[in-house]
Amino acid sequence: MNPEEPFFGFASYHVALTLIGASIIVAFWVPRFFSGREPAASAWLILAGMAAFALVPGMPVAIDPRTTPRIWEYVSELAVIVALFGTGLRIDNLTSYRRWQPTVRLLLVAMPLTILAVALLGFWLAGMTLGGAILLGAVLAPTDPVLAGDVQVGPPTEGGEHPVRFALTTEAGLNDGLAFPFVYLGLIVAAEGLTAGSLATEWFARDILYRIAVGAISGAFIGWLISKVLFSFPRANPLASSASGVLALAGVLLCYGATELVEGYGFIAAFVCGLTLRRAEEDHEFHSRLHSFSEAIEHALTAILLLLIGGALPLLWPELDRRHVAIALSLVFLIRPLAGWLSLAGTNLRGRERLVVAAYGVRGIGSIYYLGFATSHFAFVNEGQLWATIALTILISTVVHGLTAGAAVERVTEEQKASPA
Repeated sequence: MNPEEPFFGFASYHVALTLIGASIIVAFWVPRFFSGREPAASAWLILAGMAAFALVPGMPVAIDPRTTPRIWEYVSELAVIVALFGTGLRIDNLTSYRRWQPTVRLLLVAMPLTILAVALLGFWLAGMTLGGAILLGAVLAPTDPVLAGDVQVGPPTEGGEHPVRFALTTEAGLNDGLAFPFVYLGLIVAAEGLTAGSLATEWFARDILYRIAVGAISGAFIGWLISKVLFSFPRANPLASSASGVLALAGVLLCYGATELVEGYGFIAAFVCGLTLRRAEEDHEFHSRLHSFSEAIEHALTAILLLLIGGALPLLWPELDRRHVAIALSLVFLIRPLAGWLSLAGTNLRGRERLVVAAYGVRGIGSIYYLGFATSHFAFVNEGQLWATIALTILISTVVHGLTAGAAVERVTEEQKASPA
């Protein structure tokens, strides 16, 4: 405290801390008056951020993503890698390829279709540059492992992994990393254009083949290595018998950092690391401890990010027009459901199951990271429009999916349990 300041100075920093804490409590508490379910607080957090940060002098400008993309990149990066590691830990049963077939279809068919459709809308409808349109498609394509808790499988060792929950969980675990090549493609096109044919070969070899392979191999190796440290050596006094869940954070930081050092995709590595670690001593209660710790960090970082989105939204509204609103609405209500439905043809998901998986592709924190990463490396002509469109899409997704996803998935999974088939 500066002795020259008045006793009741009401520093903006302390006002901000007070409002952040109060807003998070209110966002989780208010939904209890309307539903007996666990509160879908995401939309409430954004709205609370809009109200709270308007009261802090200078705060909205300080968090403007157009001028401070690094802050958004780093905070969202940590939230995503912790969530991806925790998502890998959730999965108890891998079994056969048939179980993974919907996931593979969503990744190889639905995601490219989504990127293409959004990019075309950005280019032809919104008048974005080609690089900016490709980036918009790549940023909005992946579903989110952070905000999709209501539709994912349960914590480790709980079992009962319904195919709908399994597909949505594994898709969210992998498509964050698989969207990265298209983010790089947007950067390349923005910087170099489409004239250099050799760049396409280099992009495919480096950003698709090499970085995906390194991410998967690195995640599997580090996950195996961590499992040995936790459960096997020393056998008489393993670390898992007494250590705290903070090892979840340590493990994911080690895995992500090491993978990025060798130019692999750390997002893929974080998910594969959790998936591999889960295979060691599968019934050990330490898996639940690791998951609980990572989930607590994930929820805390997510709450702060959603408040920041709400605080920044009033600054971004002037960047929006009907064309950008149309893109956001089209993605949530048309593009993702249609691409998901088409991609799941011929899988073991039928009827309502197929519809639920197709419709509930939640957008969120991963999109913030990708755009923060891209705009901190290159100055896009449409940068403000990109941030505004993504913020609006996240708001729409949190409202629509947040209020309905849990009930929809529960209904379809209970229907299967009740059916003799």
